[in-house]
Amino acid sequence: MSADAQKKAAALRALDFVSPGMKLGLGTGSTAEHFVRALGEKVRGGLEVICVPTSERTSKLAESLGIPIAGLHQVQRLDLTVDGADELDSKLRLIKGGGGALLREKIVATASERMIVIADASKVVTTLGAFPLPVEIVPFGASVTARKIAEVASALGCTGKVSRRADEYGEPFFTDSGNFIYDCAFSKIPEPDSLAPALNAIPGVVDNGLFIDIAALAIIGSPSGIELIEKK
Repeated sequence: MSADAQKKAAALRALDFVSPGMKLGLGTGSTAEHFVRALGEKVRGGLEVICVPTSERTSKLAESLGIPIAGLHQVQRLDLTVDGADELDSKLRLIKGGGGALLREKIVATASERMIVIADASKVVTTLGAFPLPVEIVPFGASVTARKIAEVASALGCTGKVSRRADEYGEPFFTDSGNFIYDCAFSKIPEPDSLAPALNAIPGVVDNGLFIDIAALAIIGSPSGIELIEKK
């Protein structure tokens, strides 16, 4: 089973947790898009839901599929968010933000009663950090903020290049909120529970891609079938 087939299998399994009348958060990325497309089929079949997308890209996809969407300010509280992850461990700690939508993803996820992560087996790791950790920062003083990120991370055993992300054309990348993303190539993050709040305490940092104590369940598509990782 290919990685994409594993992603799709996880996305389809997540539909079992969707009930009529739910207010849903829709994630961003290739795995989340499988879920959105499958949800669109259910909506065309009569399922009634209201959805809050986590990015402009997801919003456009949902609209094209006829999925009713709303702003978070309109629904206030969500029943469920389904989103992917760039990495996750056995404690359901995540690295997200490979697509640059980490801030909106975290806002939507924490406005939900429950967050379900969908992923292929390659995303499950023993130690977080092989995937570069994204950090969203405001443009003003960005180079100073990036230097402080490196200093704070080093004190917690994380070393590696901290560099501003470029887009697919090599131009500077901007998030949907108009901020920069700096990717931190730490290789490993020994203390993610400590690193997340330490990064967010730096002036200029908007948020970081460590999702700690947010996900309740991970649905993993693997060559042998679906595996579940539940919050302990």
